[in-house]
Amino acid sequence: MLYAFENQQLKNYAPVAQDGPTDEQLMISIQAKDQRALAALCQRHAPLLRTVIDRIVHNTHDVEDLMQELFLEIWNRADHYCEQKGKALGWVVTMARRRAIDKLRKKQAYGRAEERLRLETETAPPLAVCHGPDEDAVATDTCELFKRAIQSLPVAQQQAVQLAFYRGMSQREIAAHTGIPLGTIKTRLELAIRKLRAAVLALGGASEWLPSSQGC
Repeated sequence: MLYAFENQQLKNYAPVAQDGPTDEQLMISIQAKDQRALAALCQRHAPLLRTVIDRIVHNTHDVEDLMQELFLEIWNRADHYCEQKGKALGWVVTMARRRAIDKLRKKQAYGRAEERLRLETETAPPLAVCHGPDEDAVATDTCELFKRAIQSLPVAQQQAVQLAFYRGMSQREIAAHTGIPLGTIKTRLELAIRKLRAAVLALGGASEWLPSSQGC
């Protein structure tokens, strides 16, 4: 039965204020887009929800952010609640736990990506330096073409390219760093590479120096 675990844990829980409509009645009103019902439900169970979230993320700032996100999710997903599947509070606590766990996983993934980037930066060999006016001129023109080509991309693709080719992050690291699904990152980079090749050629450059998205 959905919400069964949460309902079992909440058997002995009683909110401070028990007057007025039940949680289930408030959910019906929330489904009808009654903002006062949402405020009443959230105020009634805010201490419990903060405790549930804090036990997972252990960060006061994250707790407050997640509380706001949770209230918005209750409002937006109220139609998904079904009283036959469990108590309203169990449904809300389930969402609170899921949001907190997702937040924790993203922070852990971000931390691992940052650590890998730091180690790679520390161990990476120094960049080769071109000597002579001809080499400098070619490098300057190439950088300018690439810069102009990147600026022509959609913002989402610009971000993926900058992380991949300027910060040297892999596709998986970009996904962890941004919280965006890996498949989406792969698609953005593939589209960006195609557009960059076309843009560089249109601007009078050669496409051979463009890096490949494979293996990122």
